[in-house]
Amino acid sequence: MKKLFIGNLPSSTTENDITELFSKFGTVRSLNLVTDIFSGQCKGFAFIEMEGHEARAAIAGLDGKNFNGNSIKVNFETPKAKRRR
Repeated sequence: MKKLFIGNLPSSTTENDITELFSKFGTVRSLNLVTDIFSGQCKGFAFIEMEGHEARAAIAGLDGKNFNGNSIKVNFETPKAKRRR
């Protein structure tokens, strides 16, 4: 299972939009659309999980493509570096 980062999403994006977009490449196993706590609108990014070969196909097919007026970024998630205190 591979986790993908999807960035530069329009604020009107819904979970159904992302599921529909990525289902062309395989099964979306999990989806986390990051939304604003007050407005409920998309903050511009999301995370999904797909099988490895499906994830690679989705990156190849969607990275840099137009989605509702925005050129989206799709790549493997890279964990944040731990912060020093």
